[in-house]
Amino acid sequence: MKIDFSKYSSVRIGGIFEVEEIEYMMEFDGVIIGGANNILISPNPPKMGILSNKFNYIKLENGVLKIGAKTPSSKIYKFAKEHNLGGFEFVKKIPGTLGGMITMNAGVKEYEISNQLLEVVTSKGIKKSNECKFGYRCSSIDGVIYEASFEITKEYDDDLSNHLNQKRSNQPKRASFGSCFANPKNDHAGRLIEQAGLKGYRIGGCGFSELHANFLINYGNGSFSDAMRLINLAKERVKELFDIELRCEVVIL
Repeated sequence: MKIDFSKYSSVRIGGIFEVEEIEYMMEFDGVIIGGANNILISPNPPKMGILSNKFNYIKLENGVLKIGAKTPSSKIYKFAKEHNLGGFEFVKKIPGTLGGMITMNAGVKEYEISNQLLEVVTSKGIKKSNECKFGYRCSSIDGVIYEASFEITKEYDDDLSNHLNQKRSNQPKRASFGSCFANPKNDHAGRLIEQAGLKGYRIGGCGFSELHANFLINYGNGSFSDAMRLINLAKERVKELFDIELRCEVVIL
């Protein structure tokens, strides 16, 4: 199948490329793109694959929630709220599909997708949560993620959902990756980028948002080159001024 990444990816950058549809236990030696919410596609990307729609499902069995890796975060949030299941309030404003969320241990503050995770079914076998080496916006999971199981231990908390929603209310609504860089320990990437004089700074069709400096925005017709120049400039400025190495959350293909 062909995908136009200028329409499919959250940052709206990329050309039209052939992408292989992945079925269960299928051998694949490329990169899984998921919902393409934190991916920057170059003009010459590697081999790419996407899970078939068979992996878009949610099943509740004996207090365990089983979710397919292609299931969108919005569907997970809606199911949890409708069935009074706690632990997923934070996914309301996190874009993407479950596989990508698990790979990067997505979350808001201390609320992370790994918190209630029991195990992950991958092309390389079943991984228990404690085998995945979850950290801040990272994990050690390799292979293709097919499904994950979560323990349900509490009820849905509407106050918590509203509280976490407010914490993300300052985030820009335009085409972006979400956060471009992971927060360094005891600091915030947005603060560092702003202090480096790059808040609102643009190159070509891309720029760091005037609302939140850690959001790289495609203002229209932004290119791979525009985005890369901004990413590298932010790294260079922050390193020079604060001696801090910014870690990019964006997967560059």
